[in-house]
Amino acid sequence: MADIAQKTRFETSGHDEISIRPAGWALASLSLATLLSSLGTSIASVGLPSLMPAFGASFQSVQWVVLAYLLAITTLVVSAGRLADIVGRRPLLLGGIALFALASALCAVAPTLWLLIAARAMQGVGAAVMMALTLAFVAATVPKARTGSAMGLLGAMSSIGTTLGPSLGGLLIGGFGWRAIFLVNVPLGALAFGLAWRALPAGGKSEPGRNAFDTLGTVLLALTLATYALAMTLGKGSFGLLNFGLLAIAAIGVILFAIAELKVETPLVRPAAFRDPVLSASLAMSLIVATVVMSQLVVAPFYLSRALGLDAASVGVVLSSAPLVATLAALPAGRLVDRFGAQPMMIAGLSSMVLGTFALSSIRIGFGIPGYVVPILALSSGYALFQTANNAAVMSDATAGQRGVVSGLLNLSRNLGLITGASVMGAIFAAASSATDAALPGATLLGMQVTFQVAMALALVALGLAVFSARAMRKMPA
Repeated sequence: MADIAQKTRFETSGHDEISIRPAGWALASLSLATLLSSLGTSIASVGLPSLMPAFGASFQSVQWVVLAYLLAITTLVVSAGRLADIVGRRPLLLGGIALFALASALCAVAPTLWLLIAARAMQGVGAAVMMALTLAFVAATVPKARTGSAMGLLGAMSSIGTTLGPSLGGLLIGGFGWRAIFLVNVPLGALAFGLAWRALPAGGKSEPGRNAFDTLGTVLLALTLATYALAMTLGKGSFGLLNFGLLAIAAIGVILFAIAELKVETPLVRPAAFRDPVLSASLAMSLIVATVVMSQLVVAPFYLSRALGLDAASVGVVLSSAPLVATLAALPAGRLVDRFGAQPMMIAGLSSMVLGTFALSSIRIGFGIPGYVVPILALSSGYALFQTANNAAVMSDATAGQRGVVSGLLNLSRNLGLITGASVMGAIFAAASSATDAALPGATLLGMQVTFQVAMALALVALGLAVFSARAMRKMPA
């Protein structure tokens, strides 16, 4: 962070000038906010077994402790970005951090499961604000030449939060009980609030005359995304009439949202933005890549336990290799983006992902643990490089008044990819492995191979989009 901890002056659109502040402290606050939002997901998952006896509830009921958080983020992340473009990013981010910390405290003292779920939804609202605005703030605090390094730092913090959650959560539950996994966020949130209050620049509002909030579009988008997310998560991985009905409602919601955005003067998402081939390709790539990454998270535990015969502890250790590699690769990925440019690094990252998915689609039981870990090195490092380059490319080109909503769209595309990957790739694995006795190692191996054949095809589509995007960038006037 030292190479970007410098004082610089930036100007927003209009007449607002952002005050001069040390970029290093600003990045520290953004990094901690990123860590908290990712930790909020991973640390709660490990607490589900403890919540069942604590509240005398079924797994389907306590699962909403995780789902409520994810649904709140998915449905509100774009709206949070747009609202920040109107009222200013600094006050909204401070409010989001404060809400996250307050909701964490309410989670820790919740007397019933449904109050805990309601507090988790509130926590997800705070996390949506943090996720939407951390990327948007980079362009206002870091020189453009160092954007890649800053994005790499935020990517590393997100991976650390994902990696740290299960182990930290297990220690806290073992020593202090399940309430501690939520209580730990309170002092961390207070620290993030203090850093953000001290270091983040003011300003960042949209252009004059474009400060009306699109309430109808916000409601339609939130309902559409919630319906889609429920369609992908309900039914324990099997699609039924309810799932198809929800998907049909979500499709209608997309149409209604598009019509509404064409009719309002200040839309939540400007339809013209999707006529930008670079932005559209970046959002599509982000969704596809997240789907591919989720394939590994869904399928690998079954392969490691059923096909390789590893015990639960060993499975956990091997699975940690993916987020660990992504964490270690994120910072050098940022420096590579700064040195060689975002578009070439996107292509390099996706090429590495294609190689990783190809190796996993060709895996054999006889290859053992190295046969899984080596491809994961290529897949996870490629993902870190792509994610850093894609975020840097999109946020560097976003106008000052649209950085919030563009950041929200990037986070939305990633979340939708994760939700889609968990459902669709899980269904592909289940269908392929059930062709024979699903409990046999050979059946699990077949499911693994077929799933990653589909993942490789998706990675190739993303690579094609990256090449198209690079060509489109070269044709644009300087």
